[in-house]
Amino acid sequence: MSGPLRVGTRGSELARYQAHTVASLIAASGGPPCEIVVIKTSGDRLQDVPLSTSGGKRLFVKEIEDALLSGEIDLAVHSSKDLPGVLPERLAIGGVLPRADPHDVLVFPLSQRAKVSTIDEVVALLGRAPTLGTGSIRRRAQLVRLFPGARFSEIRGNVDTRLRKLDEGRLDALVLAAAGLRRLGFESRISFRLPLAACLPAPGQGIIAVEIRTGDETAGKVVATITDRAAASALGAERALVEALGGECQTPVGALASPLDDSTLELVAVVVAPDGGRAVRATDRERSDHASELGRRVAGQLLASGAGEILAEAKAASRSQLTPNQRA
Repeated sequence: MSGPLRVGTRGSELARYQAHTVASLIAASGGPPCEIVVIKTSGDRLQDVPLSTSGGKRLFVKEIEDALLSGEIDLAVHSSKDLPGVLPERLAIGGVLPRADPHDVLVFPLSQRAKVSTIDEVVALLGRAPTLGTGSIRRRAQLVRLFPGARFSEIRGNVDTRLRKLDEGRLDALVLAAAGLRRLGFESRISFRLPLAACLPAPGQGIIAVEIRTGDETAGKVVATITDRAAASALGAERALVEALGGECQTPVGALASPLDDSTLELVAVVVAPDGGRAVRATDRERSDHASELGRRVAGQLLASGAGEILAEAKAASRSQLTPNQRA
């Protein structure tokens, strides 16, 4: 390959941070220089439209994947939780970076900096009907079980934009990924780290993924040098679970695969009805080199316990919000 590797990314501050991190690691490993190519996606343009009615998370990757397929870029860097369950033909995840904190967190306004250390203290502080900033179906479905009267506000934009809206008093709390806040230097704004029993993260949350064209041996070798094996196994299990459940993006599915030791992986997953009324959980363990098998097995356990019905209802509810043109 002549010239620098062209690394495609969204233009948000977090996305550019992730792309520059990948480029720096490639350089440190002795790889070729990288050129960052910023690509504006539909998700960036449609800031005022809920994801559930506008095409889901694929809005954040489609244009980048199109550029990768056409050869305009050589690598695409994503937050792996933004990737659809099934990738387009001729594309694959070539490698991943070490996983950052996968938890969801609550962020309170600067005017409300009370110290809380338990869920009970959070509920006592916010009450049973707070206004929470999140557009995620998964987060809403789990958190409504803690806050039965909660009002959820779709909030989009960069992290600093969301924090500003919070501090202006429009919300009682924001629900965000710990990883993004820490990567951007906002760790001090984390008010409460939601325990996994209360809110399982999105599959892939906290993992930066590098997408390549299948058959591109040069890019594959470069990305392999910076890949973290533990994160790759975890992501493999979580993505296999999502694919076995139907591969949808905007669905109330939480999952986290964690290494128990150097050779064993544990996967915990949940499917929750959008109104929080029903939840199905499953947990299993397997050798790390059989991660995909683990994901499929846990998905089977969820489906056997009624997850298919919950997902079908969630999909129907989401579709009912679409306009006739969007349904076509």
